[in-house]
Amino acid sequence: MSEALNSVISVPRLELALPAPAAGERFALPRPPGSGDALLIAQFARRAKAKRQLVVAICADALDAQRLVDELPYFDGTLAVRPFPDWETLPYDILSPHPDLVSERLETLYRLLTREAAGGIDVLVVPATTALYRLAPPAYIAARAFAFRQGERLAADKLRAQLVFAGYQHVTQVVAPGEFSVRGGLIDLFPMGAALPFRLDLLDDAIETIRAFDPDTQRSLYPVPEVRLLPGREFPLDEAARTAFRSRWREAFEGDPSRSPVYRDIGNGIAGPGIEYYLPLFFDATATLFNYLPAETTIVLHGAVEASAQRFWTETAERYRFLARDAERPCLPPQRLFMGVEEFFVACKRFARLALVEGESPQFEPVPTIAIDRKSHDPIEKLRAFAQRLELEGGRLLLLADSAGRRETIAQMLRDHGFDFADNADFQSFVSGDAPVALGEAPLHGGFVLSEAQLAIVTETELYAASPRRLRGKARERSSNVEAMVRDLAELRVGDPVVHVEHGIGRYLGLESMDLGEGPAEFLHLQYANDAKLYVPVAQLHLISRYSGADPDAAPLHHLGGGDWEKAKKKAAKQVRDTAAELLNLYALRAARKGHAFDFKPHDYEAFAEGFGFEETPDQQAAIDAVLRDMR
Repeated sequence: MSEALNSVISVPRLELALPAPAAGERFALPRPPGSGDALLIAQFARRAKAKRQLVVAICADALDAQRLVDELPYFDGTLAVRPFPDWETLPYDILSPHPDLVSERLETLYRLLTREAAGGIDVLVVPATTALYRLAPPAYIAARAFAFRQGERLAADKLRAQLVFAGYQHVTQVVAPGEFSVRGGLIDLFPMGAALPFRLDLLDDAIETIRAFDPDTQRSLYPVPEVRLLPGREFPLDEAARTAFRSRWREAFEGDPSRSPVYRDIGNGIAGPGIEYYLPLFFDATATLFNYLPAETTIVLHGAVEASAQRFWTETAERYRFLARDAERPCLPPQRLFMGVEEFFVACKRFARLALVEGESPQFEPVPTIAIDRKSHDPIEKLRAFAQRLELEGGRLLLLADSAGRRETIAQMLRDHGFDFADNADFQSFVSGDAPVALGEAPLHGGFVLSEAQLAIVTETELYAASPRRLRGKARERSSNVEAMVRDLAELRVGDPVVHVEHGIGRYLGLESMDLGEGPAEFLHLQYANDAKLYVPVAQLHLISRYSGADPDAAPLHHLGGGDWEKAKKKAAKQVRDTAAELLNLYALRAARKGHAFDFKPHDYEAFAEGFGFEETPDQQAAIDAVLRDMR
């Protein structure tokens, strides 16, 4: 254990009062303000790690889950923190998750099964909705994981058969997880869960060398002694698995299975897009995340987990009702794919549980109002007063910037106004030091004050709370919700205007069941100009999007079979090309002109930027950053 960490542990005033629930017990604590929850969970996990116990943080908000993954290592760098990522697709989507996500999920599940041997996990962070998904049973991952070392004997044909059995795809050039290529005595493979692919050089039947290589340049990088292979997918695709899948399909769905492209593709050994939402058909019984957890695990329920799970179930049930009657792509009932809310909490009960709920924590306080006021004669007046009060009470202040560049900007501003501070490397060094004020860098979302220790953590969220740009950013976060946009699509009301990618703007008139000779099927009834009708199978729902014009009631309907929609698309494309040409000409003129070297003063720039009345687009921000780099 490092000296810095020992110093943290030996400071009693930083030791939070935390419960130690036994298996089956539940304790509730008020959720601390800002990033105080990350400090609380880090201390809780450190104590659990000393007992060789796993902590699983299940977060109501997926953004909180990612935040904890980023913040926990800052408070305790010895913790092995790992996320369990979501598929990042909506239930019943005709999309498969990205191979990198599948790779990370399989790696996490394998590490849970072999905590000691595979490097272990101290804290697993999972969004609540992701924890509801049913998974492949542990036996599947254990049976299809294998390893080999340099010097071992290995027949290329035998390895090829093992890789195919494990679900890997043979390609000409390996670039993504789950792929392999055999070229004589050279074997390239990209194991699931690995950061880089590996190249095996065989001499006769012996592995002479194993080297990692760059998938972009295909150049070897460095030697490795051993390679571990995980399954290539979250489901098997060998002949026995495909036969079992088709048998279970016939039991689950009525009608002629040969009408379904999903059924036909599996028969041909093809895993089509969205096949993950038929995962239960590959196994006799599925598992859940709880089947992978050791009995001594402690579960931290972060936020309103029950409300989040219930909302997910409501939305999933609505999507199922909307899509279930597609004869070509029937849907499994939600309960076969996801845990119910009650089932989820029953599964939690056998573990020790710590719930972080809404309320005021006696151990934490929010940071008072200390926002920088650029219009004041002393912009940091409130910050200065707060730091002086802390110092008089024996407390200390740690200021944290979002990045190294932001840290330099804040440091220059503090120096310009005579505010003394010490440089800080990390949280442990600050705690073990004695500087009353320090400035560092950390990915913390918000600040907090430790009441007993009188130690304050202040981030840019508090420093620039009154900034017009930050206020607009918060308003934009509240108004922009991608999930809500997608939910609207599943909750179309009769009369709503929609946009078909091939036919343009029409009006949704409801769902209709029609039999075209292959059994009844559901269609979206769309009305176009001159009362023209278009019936779109629900299987082609991905071609439909909501109309986002200003006045839905006055949406201009296009003519079916006419050229209005094509003209509109061509006009938009022409405008894009014209704009691109104008920009190219503009940049050419700028490049030909001789520029003037302006002096750059960070303080003046910050004062201007804070009063800027508009929100920068990503392109504008990139241009600003490029200009600032040139001026420095």
